[in-house]
Amino acid sequence: MKYMLDTNICIYLMKHQPPAVARRFAECRQGDVVISVITLAELEYGVRVSGDATRQQNRQALDVLVELIPSVAFDTPAAAIYAEVRSAVPNRRRDALDKLIASHARSLGLILVSNNLNDFRAYPGVVLENWVDETQA
Repeated sequence: MKYMLDTNICIYLMKHQPPAVARRFAECRQGDVVISVITLAELEYGVRVSGDATRQQNRQALDVLVELIPSVAFDTPAAAIYAEVRSAVPNRRRDALDKLIASHARSLGLILVSNNLNDFRAYPGVVLENWVDETQA
């Protein structure tokens, strides 16, 4: 494993846009990319609250995604790192799931791939990459 994808990158893959994300994902070998079970929960929620017109399409897209990219359980080492990450930014309450995802990636020694790098920069020890910005991939 090398990369953990943030929720927004998964959505880009599911929607096949922007093309830069699909190209970068295609360069990875099988087993290099995972998602956190926290991200999977966010994606499942997105399918659940989809409008009737898109729910089936979104369900199918998520099913395809999880066949390609395994989810990894949040475990005890990730919980320990979460304490450090959360205490580094005690006044930021709005991004609870981002803190969990960042902690999970760091605990596994993975690069966290997101299009919202500013959401994660304050978290200590988290290595980031943006596949939307082709200058960073």
